[in-house]
Amino acid sequence: HMQELRRVQSGVLGEKDNMVTMHDVMDAQHVYDTTKDESYLRRVVMPLEVLLTNYKRIVVKDSAVNAICYGAKLMIPGLLRFADGIEVNTEVVLMTTKGEAIAVAIAQMTTSVMATVDHGVVAKIKRVIMERDVYPRRWGLGPMAQHKKSLIQQGKLDKHGKPNDKTPKEFLQSYKDFSKSHPPPLTGTSSAPAAAAAAAVSTSASAEMTPVKNEENVKMEGTSDNGDDGGDSAADTSEKKKKKKASKKREAEDEAANSDEAPRKKDKKEKKKKKEKKKKKTE
Repeated sequence: HMQELRRVQSGVLGEKDNMVTMHDVMDAQHVYDTTKDESYLRRVVMPLEVLLTNYKRIVVKDSAVNAICYGAKLMIPGLLRFADGIEVNTEVVLMTTKGEAIAVAIAQMTTSVMATVDHGVVAKIKRVIMERDVYPRRWGLGPMAQHKKSLIQQGKLDKHGKPNDKTPKEFLQSYKDFSKSHPPPLTGTSSAPAAAAAAAVSTSASAEMTPVKNEENVKMEGTSDNGDDGGDSAADTSEKKKKKKASKKREAEDEAANSDEAPRKKDKKEKKKKKEKKKKKTE
């Protein structure tokens, strides 16, 4: 029989991590209410960041925090520090300089790419944790954004900031919209085996497909070269045509016979009716 059922572990937290009694909770709340001392309460109620200690961390500038809370991707200009060993499509935690968790994101660059590249998408948001407007709104204040706003006012860009006929070529060459860009391809040893494997698969597939085509060609060539085979096939086709013609003729004759029999039957019925009428009159 089952004597007890309890949850041993949930995520990072184990059964014996940060254990407190209900009396501790009550005492911590009483101390905070009376003395406004929250040290006891902070030992009882653990912060949210405890659950995210097993993720790789990316530190974000304060000017980019609120934009991320509104769902924006983390770009290179908003990157401050990052952990080592981050790979593409791995989950990471975006955090502030104070250690506050902003969001859980999916990395779009490796650590080596982050260190060398000067533009691009670092991570896209999976789940936002922080509330909006905790940090001030600071997007749209950079030099490129200011230049873009001035072009919109001058009519050299449309109201959505997209180029039109009056857009200068220098702006088109210098400005790139990374909001719809794909993550950069992997470089280094990790992509080499994948490329080799893809090449091997393609070559094996082509090698498997070519013999089938050759066999079909050989069969077709053999049948065309042999005169007997060609004659037999021609004879078979002529016999089939004759049979089809004969069957069509039979069907046509049957239809004609049926069409002739139908009026004859009608005439007989009419004659019978006339005879019956005459008999009735005579009677």
